[in-house]
Amino acid sequence: MNRMLAVFRRELAGYFATPVAYVFIVIFLFVTGVFTFQLGQLYERGQADLRPFFDFHPWLYLFLIPAISMRLWAEERKQGTLELLMTLPIPMAAAVTGKFLAAWVFAGVALALTFPVWITVNVLGSPDNGVIVAAYIGSFLMAGGFLAIGSFVSSLTKNQVIAFVVTVVACFGFLISGYPPVMGFFSGWAPRPVLDAVAGFSFLSHFDAISRGVIDLRDVVFFASLIAAFLFANAVVVEWKKS
Repeated sequence: MNRMLAVFRRELAGYFATPVAYVFIVIFLFVTGVFTFQLGQLYERGQADLRPFFDFHPWLYLFLIPAISMRLWAEERKQGTLELLMTLPIPMAAAVTGKFLAAWVFAGVALALTFPVWITVNVLGSPDNGVIVAAYIGSFLMAGGFLAIGSFVSSLTKNQVIAFVVTVVACFGFLISGYPPVMGFFSGWAPRPVLDAVAGFSFLSHFDAISRGVIDLRDVVFFASLIAAFLFANAVVVEWKKS
């Protein structure tokens, strides 16, 4: 645990040691505001809720989260610091988990800084704050899922641009899994259990359920299992690359 925390602190401090972190946060807050108030028409709807705010989170994360995850391992390999990291007395699981948690906390900080929108709807009306809290939890879990996928992809290549593009494509697949374009591809030949499995991987359906205030254990287990699976694959790839 101490070694994992050491990696976590090193990585988290690294984000704020350069202007990149602040640029990312500013862009995230600006784009979130545009989507919520301009496209989502929060004021014009006349309803005291944050549905227009959370409805765009999956699509914002589709491009912004890969921008965080693409550097996790690709930069280490490009600069040659991966070999140095692996020579330290740090278990592989601690290194992978520490780097992932640092990126996840950084994304959580950006998400937490959107609290003025929450204050706004409370000033304008009487929203169900329990639903809003659940939606924030769901958004944070979904960000973790995107980051786990991106961390795994980043471990496969030295090129951050390739890591970004592949992560966007992979995350897009998880977003629309279970929707007509994807299900239509499988429905002609795949058996029913396969169709149900494909539909069950949809980030949108799991996040939508939580964002409506229903924190189902199955949705939480889905995101937790997906994060654990991709982090395990991440550790396997890094171990393989090291050897």
